[in-house]
Amino acid sequence: MIAKLISLSLRNRYIVLLISAVLFGWGLYSVQTNKVDAIPDLSENQVIVFTEWMGRSPQIIEDQITYPLVTNLQGLPQVKYVRGSSMFGMSFIYVIFEDETDVYWARTRVLERLNSVGNMLPEDVTPTLGPDGTGVGHILWYTLDAPGMDLGEQRAVQDWYVKFALQNVKGVSEVASFGGFQRQYQITLDPNKLTYYKLSVPQVIQAIRANNNEAGGRKFELSDIGYIIKTTGYLQSTEEIQNLAIATNNSIPVRVRDVASVQMTGESRLGIFDVNGEGEAVGGIVVMRYGENAEEVIDLVKVKMEEVAKGLPEGVKFNIVYDRSGLINESVDSIKKTLIEEMLVASVIVFLFLFHWRSALVIMIQLPLSVAIGFILLNAFGISSNIMSLTGIALSIGVIVDDAIVMVENSYRHLADASKGKPWED
Repeated sequence: MIAKLISLSLRNRYIVLLISAVLFGWGLYSVQTNKVDAIPDLSENQVIVFTEWMGRSPQIIEDQITYPLVTNLQGLPQVKYVRGSSMFGMSFIYVIFEDETDVYWARTRVLERLNSVGNMLPEDVTPTLGPDGTGVGHILWYTLDAPGMDLGEQRAVQDWYVKFALQNVKGVSEVASFGGFQRQYQITLDPNKLTYYKLSVPQVIQAIRANNNEAGGRKFELSDIGYIIKTTGYLQSTEEIQNLAIATNNSIPVRVRDVASVQMTGESRLGIFDVNGEGEAVGGIVVMRYGENAEEVIDLVKVKMEEVAKGLPEGVKFNIVYDRSGLINESVDSIKKTLIEEMLVASVIVFLFLFHWRSALVIMIQLPLSVAIGFILLNAFGISSNIMSLTGIALSIGVIVDDAIVMVENSYRHLADASKGKPWED
């Protein structure tokens, strides 16, 4: 069979060269379009359901949120198993699907089932889907270098400006903020004063909610000009909250400041983010969407960061603390270096031993052609260029070199014997 294939190739040299040229061109295209990442994505095909119910203990979260959701999600098609995790104020459900299941089809089925949960969960508790990323989707971490700006202001810049801008980048699933303080108004009630004024906690909450709102009015015309009437009622300072009336006692209004203290503070934190022991910092984690090209997404994020930096407050700039593109570039450069070195070494050795430049040329053509065909197969099976796949190609180059040297030397010897009139030996 091999002899017939060799004989057919020798009789049709130009067709073989044409096929090789087509494969090499296809391989070059595959190299350019192949998804590049530093590490292979070996995570499970999962959909995360996150539920927040702050102030509740892990046992209550387990009984009233995690257990009902786990039992409800177990009947989905193509589900391998469902895992639940409960902690203080939060519940995480991990729905693991079969490997061949499309991740967006899986997210749709989970969302359909969550819509039918109904009255199984406590009031005002809404489960949400996690980002459509994987466990290795954290491709870039950054902090805000903002000397002279307090942590609350930095977190506000991150949450209300930087985060929204970076989330619009193609291939980004989520930008998770970390560090600093999330500003909020904190109202501390005095139970003795509530008892004295005969008020309850729900009354205070309802009064604040009712006064933190805007309402539209009607339109009226005056001198052929139309005017729209509306009320502006959003609370914008601690003084406005303190002056809100809760009830009336003998025609005297009871205000929030009479029963509570109001202050601007930060939300309770479970930890801090420190950079190089130099103090707290505020920043974000860029999470790549499932199945995207990590190198391309990182480049797009960096371009967007340059654009966003123009709108940051004076003196504020980005500080990238983790960038996977460095490891990606090193991996790609390693395979390039290995390929070039082995091509040159093998060609030189063959040329020195045989003194035949055409034999050396065969090896120099065979190596890049084999690697190009390998990238065609990587694209066909949806495998990215990562440390493991590139290492496999690098190792295979050694085998290809050994095979090429043996075959070229053997062919050269047979051709030399044939030129001297010696019979061909199988």
